[in-house]
This record gives sequence, C-alpha cells and structure tokens, in this order.
Amino acid sequence: MDEQDDVVIEPEHTEEAGEGRPEEKIAKMREELSACRKEKQEYMDGWQRSKADYVNLLKRFEVETKTAKVSGVVKAVDILLPAFDALERSKEHGEIPSGFVAIAKQLESAFASLGLEGLGSVGEQFNPALHEALGQDAADSFETDDTITAVLEKGWKIGDTVIRPTKVRVAHFAGK
Repeated sequence: MDEQDDVVIEPEHTEEAGEGRPEEKIAKMREELSACRKEKQEYMDGWQRSKADYVNLLKRFEVETKTAKVSGVVKAVDILLPAFDALERSKEHGEIPSGFVAIAKQLESAFASLGLEGLGSVGEQFNPALHEALGQDAADSFETDDTITAVLEKGWKIGDTVIRPTKVRVAHFAGK
C-alpha cells in the first residue's frame, strides 16, 4: 500500500470543491490522521506479536534440541551399560583378560566424554532420588543411620538425568 494512496492532498483554493471553510478541512485531516495512527498501531502490535512468537520458537527449539541430544546419549549409554558393568565386575575380581583392559579403558573414557558419572559409594547418605534400597543392615549408631553400607550395582547419571539408580543396602539404627 502506497502512502500516496492513503492521504489525498487537495489544493487550498478550489472553487469546484465547495469547501471554503478551514475548520472542515482541519477536521477531515484530523480524522485521516487518527485513522493512520490506528492503522500504524495495528501494524506495530502485529509485528510485536510476530517477534515474540519467533523468540519463543527459538527458545523452544533450543530446549528440544538439548533434550533430544541428552535422550540419544541416554539411550546409547543404557544399551552399553550391561557390557561395561560386566567388565567392571571382572576387573574387581581380577578375572579380566589383558586384552579386555584396553576395551574397558576405552569405554570409561567414552562415558566420561559423554558426561557419564557414577553414583553411590559406601558411607554416602542414602538419597531415594539417586539410590534404590534393596536391603537393610544394622547400624551401630544414630550417625550412621540411612547411610549406604554396600553397593550392589553402580548407578549412573548424565548431568541431572539419572540413567540408572544405584542399587544399595542401607544402614538402619534400631536403638532408641
């Protein structure tokens, strides 16, 4: 739409128009100005809504991208964890062949580069968000109540996402 189409400028001295009074011309120009201001405000409001929608879309896209990335890593790690756990158990018992030591180290470094962190250790305070209690042991004092006494299966997390909780035995103080 051209600006020239919106505002019609009439010559001041026309005998044909029959408008001789300046008050009528001023009133007409004020109406046109008011209509232009209203139209401008509608355009501005629409532009601001569109800009806000675009900014929100960018934020949502960023969050969805991060979520998809973490989800993919979690899925891959979840598939590889049983093999890694078997290697770890073999290392603890000294039963791992020398050729598999390098593979275990590669898996450890790959998991570390993905941000995988182990959860749970003996003596740590029990946290139901990170640990799964599979049994209880007697505690000697109140200070050791609700602490981990044994790690049955190591837990894992990436950032704040727990992939698998640590399976543990927990101390319970029965004294008064």
